[in-house]
Amino acid sequence: MRIAIDAMGGDYAPKEIVAGAIAAAKEHGDIQILLVGHEEQIKANLAEALPGNVSIVHAAEVIESEDEPVRAVRRKKDSSMVVAGRLVKDKQADAMLSAGNTGALMTTGLLIVGRIPGIERPALAPLLPSLDGTGMLALDLGANMDATPEQLLQYAVMGSIYRERVQGMKAPRIALLNVGTEEMKGNEATKAAYELLKGSGLNFIGNVESKHVLERPCDVLVCDGFSGNIMLKSYEGAASVIFNEVKKAFKLNILTKLAAAIMLPHLKGLKKTLDPNEFGGAPLLGINGLVLKIHGSSDARAVQAAVKQAKTAVSGKLIESITAEINKE
Repeated sequence: MRIAIDAMGGDYAPKEIVAGAIAAAKEHGDIQILLVGHEEQIKANLAEALPGNVSIVHAAEVIESEDEPVRAVRRKKDSSMVVAGRLVKDKQADAMLSAGNTGALMTTGLLIVGRIPGIERPALAPLLPSLDGTGMLALDLGANMDATPEQLLQYAVMGSIYRERVQGMKAPRIALLNVGTEEMKGNEATKAAYELLKGSGLNFIGNVESKHVLERPCDVLVCDGFSGNIMLKSYEGAASVIFNEVKKAFKLNILTKLAAAIMLPHLKGLKKTLDPNEFGGAPLLGINGLVLKIHGSSDARAVQAAVKQAKTAVSGKLIESITAEINKE
């Protein structure tokens, strides 16, 4: 199994990406890791010799965070992200992961790797943290702003297969993000999607409101990219504000500082539970090859977790399973 890693993408590239790749290579001696990026810069960030199952694939260009996605993918053909995508397209790698420009990675998936036959639109599917530590798969959270009822059904099918094949869940619970739990709630698209999901044969449990997301009311949450991305950004913003305010409160006086000393271990545990770095990458489902997006601020630990996630997905034949289900008679 070969996994290509965009060594130049992300806030802490290439240092943290390289460190994570090496840690993953040591953990999984049965896989080959292809570090894609500027060879000299990768070597300059090596703290030790490369393990035998890690090699460098030189790519002279980098797609920056401010680059316009489609233009960058088309013009920077020797960028680390595009080269990694071609490795997947040409079957020289079984998966790729990147912490780089999200829009460019989606474009790489579409234009370079290509869609699974029968898939209308791929979906970005991160695993959202939950209070029970299990996490909830949500799709789409930004690949497409709009979605038809039929596309929402495809998201549900892909999400269900991902939960089964990668995370070992039996009959994962599927829910539709909506403004209320009642069947008749929502706009025309969500009401039509509700009917399709109800008759799909999936383990569909109905509508879910965003206020319940942290409680993991379902295993797969289906929504269009516009609604999903707003929910995600609201979630991230609220968590950041709450933790900052708690820090301020604990510094007010000697009593609050003593309380902080007592509560600190519990708060660290909660922060870890809600840390996206603990959950690896977000697959771009519907692409004809495994493409994983990891957070732009990913550290070595997150890269290592994403490699493990990619290995499980490839071993579980995720792409083959989605292809077969979408195209069955």
